[in-house]
Amino acid sequence: MTNAGNNRETPRKSASVLIGRLPLGGHYPVRIQSMTNTDTLDTKSSVAQCIRIIEAGADMVRLAAQGIKEARNLENIKREVRKAGFSTPLIADIHFNPAAAETAARIVEKVRINPGNYADRRASFIRNELSEKEYNEELERIHERILPLINICRENDTAIRVGINHGSLSDRIMTRYGNTPEGMVQSALEFINIFRSENFTRLVLSVKSSDTGVLLESNRLLVKRMQENGMIFPVHLGVTEAGEGEDGRVRSAAGTGALLSEGIGDTIRVSLSEDPEKEIPVAREIVDFLCGPRGRIRTPVPAQDFVTRERLWKPEVITYNEGRYLKEDNSPFSGRMLIFNFNSPPLLSGRPDAGDYLNPVFDEDDPEKLVIRASALLGRYFILRQPEGICISNRGKVQGETLRDLSFSILQATEARITRNRYISCPTCGRTKFNLQDAVRKVKEATSHFSGLKIAVMGCIVNGPGEMQGADYGYVGAGIGKVHVYRGMVPVYKNVPEEEAIARLLELINADLNPDY
Repeated sequence: MTNAGNNRETPRKSASVLIGRLPLGGHYPVRIQSMTNTDTLDTKSSVAQCIRIIEAGADMVRLAAQGIKEARNLENIKREVRKAGFSTPLIADIHFNPAAAETAARIVEKVRINPGNYADRRASFIRNELSEKEYNEELERIHERILPLINICRENDTAIRVGINHGSLSDRIMTRYGNTPEGMVQSALEFINIFRSENFTRLVLSVKSSDTGVLLESNRLLVKRMQENGMIFPVHLGVTEAGEGEDGRVRSAAGTGALLSEGIGDTIRVSLSEDPEKEIPVAREIVDFLCGPRGRIRTPVPAQDFVTRERLWKPEVITYNEGRYLKEDNSPFSGRMLIFNFNSPPLLSGRPDAGDYLNPVFDEDDPEKLVIRASALLGRYFILRQPEGICISNRGKVQGETLRDLSFSILQATEARITRNRYISCPTCGRTKFNLQDAVRKVKEATSHFSGLKIAVMGCIVNGPGEMQGADYGYVGAGIGKVHVYRGMVPVYKNVPEEEAIARLLELINADLNPDY
């Protein structure tokens, strides 16, 4: 489902792909998925959680398969899920281990692989300058290494998602293209070309990031490059490491909503540091709001160019009081109003040029629904750095400071205006080395007196350090009961006992902010 251009004609649809018996892409509804956080070797717990996710409304369920043992146990999990009466497709999530992927591909309906660590060398964040000949030889080696998986998937009608995450690119890609949307898309295209050369087309693609701007730019570029090369595969959307609570919902809705509103996306996951079944209602609300009951957006909003994201820019949070729109210093705001038409889907009647502001009127009594809808609708305009102000009005029960706080949250999630700490945290999964939800809560509580910091809480080495790119500090699970504490991309304290890790994180931050500490 795509519309990378600037017209409002019906977007060119992606080819549909069967995931088991579930059609994905084309004119089919946007599909929703989540991922278990149980130990994949624990059949009983994994089956129970799969069922909770499915009953919450998921179309697919993903499970981590770290090694061959976990991959083999997917057979037991699948058998028990089917015995319980569910035909929902299962997906194996693979990092670093081609043998696990090849095992899982004989069992589940889809396998997700990450080009940055599947057959390519795992990122060490060291420049790896290669000649053109050496670069092509690496691609040939990758082709040879992935060929067994292609053959197994062909024999078993198994789909593959080529899933690239910002920050987990290989050194080879980062040296040539940087840790950039261009690098992410080139990594995807290299693998697509390998699959196409083997006449394997049961593919789904994703380029994901915790930065909503990178997310929007990389997906637009991916769709553009596919169209230029005469191919269009289904696209999976998600904001990685979105966090938890309202912040996680705002960031996820803003990022995925920006893409869905442009006609990009065939399946989504909302990645929250919460119980995975709680992700499903959030994803469903985003899809239903932007795409309607049929799950496909009918009139995409035109794509618009990025404004330079580094420019000095401070959008105002505007309040409406006695017929006047006021800035934060209570002086009048004189920008032009943008009118929203809330027929499905919501569309602007004007362009958000500099000086305009966004003033949608909602009619919501449910605070969470208002958070999701406002973020999904408005996020793209602040990712694109367009309006100079935001004013959210609501005819429902949610009023006053809640609306003002929501405005600040949308600006924070899109990094349009930073007013507090930014926390990024991965969703829980079977690789997590500690109680992630508890760790996020403790880190937030301990660091809430700081302001303007970007702090990452990662459950395992797969989601860190690369995927916490841009964070000032990182708190990363290193093993059972062990934590690495990072400054930027550098581990300052390694294998710290979990009970001491918060103190070490605070020690590092205080020492950096106060040399006399």
